[in-house]
Amino acid sequence: MREVVVFWQHQVWFHTTVKRIKEIKKVERIAVEQTQSIISFDPKNRNMFCLHPAILPLVLVLLVSVPMDTFAEIPAATSSLSNGAKTSGLTPPFAKRIPKEIITHGDRRVDDYFWLRDKTNAEVIAYLEAENAYADAVMRPLQNLEQTLYREILGHLKETDTSAPVRRGEFFYYTRTEEGKNYAIHCRKPGRLIAPEEIILDENALAEGRKFFSVGLAIPSDDNHLLAYTTDTTGYRQFTLQVKDLRSGRLLPEKFERVDDVVWATDNKTLFFVTENEVTKRHDEFHRHVLGTSSTDRLYFEPDELFDISVDRSRDRAFIFLTSESKLSTEVRFIPATQVDAPLRLMQPRELDHKYFATHRDGLLYLRTNDKAKNYRVVTASVEQPGKANWKEFIPHNPAVKINDIDLFAQHAAVSERENGLERIRVIDLATRKSHVIDMPEPAYELSVDQNPEFETATLRFRYQSLVSPSSIFDYDMNSRGRVLIKQTEVPGFKAANYVSERIFAAASDGTRIPCSVVYRKGTPRNGLNPLLLYGYGSYGYSAPVTFSFPRLTLLDRGVIYVIAHIRGGGEMGEVWRDQGRMMLKRNTFTDFIACAEHLVGEKYTSADRLAISGGSAGGLLMGAVVNMRPELFRAALAYVPFVDVLNTMLDATLPLTTSEYIEWGNPNEKAAYDYIKTYSPYDNVRRQNYPAMWVRVSLNDSQVPYWEGAKFVAKLRALKTDHNPLLLKVNMGAGHGGASGRYDSLRDISFDYAFLLRELGIAR
Repeated sequence: MREVVVFWQHQVWFHTTVKRIKEIKKVERIAVEQTQSIISFDPKNRNMFCLHPAILPLVLVLLVSVPMDTFAEIPAATSSLSNGAKTSGLTPPFAKRIPKEIITHGDRRVDDYFWLRDKTNAEVIAYLEAENAYADAVMRPLQNLEQTLYREILGHLKETDTSAPVRRGEFFYYTRTEEGKNYAIHCRKPGRLIAPEEIILDENALAEGRKFFSVGLAIPSDDNHLLAYTTDTTGYRQFTLQVKDLRSGRLLPEKFERVDDVVWATDNKTLFFVTENEVTKRHDEFHRHVLGTSSTDRLYFEPDELFDISVDRSRDRAFIFLTSESKLSTEVRFIPATQVDAPLRLMQPRELDHKYFATHRDGLLYLRTNDKAKNYRVVTASVEQPGKANWKEFIPHNPAVKINDIDLFAQHAAVSERENGLERIRVIDLATRKSHVIDMPEPAYELSVDQNPEFETATLRFRYQSLVSPSSIFDYDMNSRGRVLIKQTEVPGFKAANYVSERIFAAASDGTRIPCSVVYRKGTPRNGLNPLLLYGYGSYGYSAPVTFSFPRLTLLDRGVIYVIAHIRGGGEMGEVWRDQGRMMLKRNTFTDFIACAEHLVGEKYTSADRLAISGGSAGGLLMGAVVNMRPELFRAALAYVPFVDVLNTMLDATLPLTTSEYIEWGNPNEKAAYDYIKTYSPYDNVRRQNYPAMWVRVSLNDSQVPYWEGAKFVAKLRALKTDHNPLLLKVNMGAGHGGASGRYDSLRDISFDYAFLLRELGIAR
């Protein structure tokens, strides 16, 4: 019994617990001698004792049920939240150590917590449940604050609401929500918006009795008779494809597993779809199925482990495009949507460092390519001769402007661009080649082309929002340049005039200017005393969106300043920006974030003892790296599904996503990459030092970043950190990478997180 699963402190609690154990039928049969064998005291410290895994789940229940005044009787040895808020005599769970030696390139590492990877092991589940129980117990004194936050957040949500309707042929499609229901209801109306409503998919009914539920795709056939939709019921992001007859309401017998992308052919009965590998989750197979038949044809398999495939269809519905894509290269095949039995045609063979994407209009292929164009250009080619030798310039390369996408309509093109970190939409009249940019009113914002299923139209629908403007849907006349607000998300109790949005720049260690988006409540003084939450991501060329958040209002209204650091590794400033924060330059991402934090302190937006940070997934890697590098700079860190065990994960090719990520992080099977990753991998760099207060969330069914990454990180921090700041791990035992799926469940989690954050920032109201 020397292998400690969990330690709990103080015999007062122990005796109370034993008394409660005897009240449970399941434990009444345990004889005294059996009890002695499952609970043993440390001979060197009678205040410490060890629990056998068999009894641990029961003790967890008791832990959260023992009245809090019991803990008030316990003297001394208490850890605390900041500002003197006691954790009521609780000592956190300590995972047992089972050393595993790992030797790579002659370098020896010892991983004491490798065993936490096995979720079929009862001790692993017991440890995760112990962490949950501990987090709940530590947070119990904040229940009133948590409930207050939840009520405030809910007060900013219009619970019964409807999305902007989208016309597809003769029908208007939309989703709506109802007060008290977690999920959306998919609906449509024929002909006019005043027509009777048809409910085509009720997510609430489909989610009944499930811990998790998510709809991936819902795509009507061209004639609007059938609906192809995908669902995930575990959070593992492996979706099941089914087809519903919208005329009768019945489900067709077809069902396909692990489906990622789906398109219809023009015959309204043939489906083309992509499936993923069951183990690696690589999207590697392309299939065709004719409804009502028993066979499904695999048309393509992608053999290269660095590539995934996806399928889409041109807006004019003429062609289906199959794209093989790695982080650095693509290759496109295509077939006419009217010729379902036609063979796939290769457009341009893949080349290292060449990415291109295709669509179609009026007999021409339009290709967005980075060939001789780091930030992309657009070329055209005939369907008959699509290869590079036949490409003709349509939009030339501009090194200062990245072309993110091109949407084609009958008479216009809408080009999504990014310049100086800001998004914009350029509209081109295809007859005259004249263009103009749609004006935006604010210094920092998020802009995107929205759903536009119709090809024969001069109306472009786009979505706009900012840190102080709720999401708004506009219909824009590409000829007259007039715009009509179709819907702005209603946020009860919100007045935009009460808040200020700014865009500022911090200087990185090499002099690079790093943009930051800032929002705060009007009248907030810049005196160095403000609580501040700094968010970052900085990976995959993904640009951190400058979006509105109604839950965030509860922070702003308490004087918290919110900042997004647009650091290198993201795509805010173009492809060069991305390249400067990946592979052997990845550390720029972390030093950029630190530079932003230092700038905010130096400019008196905040101070180090009132500065909290947040990031998720690859942004969780960012959190782990910077708290290792500069722990004294931050008061608290919130890390969501953090990718922190970088070396171990990238050395294991059997894990989902690993191989395709070699050209994002580097392949540690190569010594140079191994040595570089080891300098920043958060789990491998935890050491004996003080750390900020930390809040870590993981999900048991996460397929993108396995739960054990955050769990191992917390376990190692517990063993090594030298401070008394709170370190809490919260495990969602029934969800995946995105956390809770129901909207009310998600808001509960946010309230929980915000309560922890506000207490650490010295705000207890």
